[in-house]
Amino acid sequence: MSILRPSENGTSLVVCSTCKFKSDEPNLPSGERGGSALAGHIQQVLKTSDESRISVEPMACLFACSQHCTVHLRAAGKIGYVMGSFEPTQEAAEALVEFAKHYDDSPQGVVPYKFWPEGVKGHFLVRVPPQGMITLD
Repeated sequence: MSILRPSENGTSLVVCSTCKFKSDEPNLPSGERGGSALAGHIQQVLKTSDESRISVEPMACLFACSQHCTVHLRAAGKIGYVMGSFEPTQEAAEALVEFAKHYDDSPQGVVPYKFWPEGVKGHFLVRVPPQGMITLD
């Protein structure tokens, strides 16, 4: 039995759909999980911006439970980033999509700091090297 399923090619924002709303609160007042709400906001931003280069892929549990609303930005052959502690808001979704656009434009996934939206600063947890590569010292 496999827990894996096929994924989108290209740049994707993998959003933990089971993430908490806040570190001590799993659900929004509506009963929806925070990660699921954030994924919905990202999907809406992508749809209204007519952005087809980037996909959002909800996934149950990224195992970053100490950080609520966690997202893994990834693409083949590029450095990936795991970010967390987002509020499940339209503003957070807009910042993530803006960063993902710059990431998509970068050959190795390195986005110069001057292009980081305020909404992603302070949310980075892990930088993940692509398969078969590590960064230079």
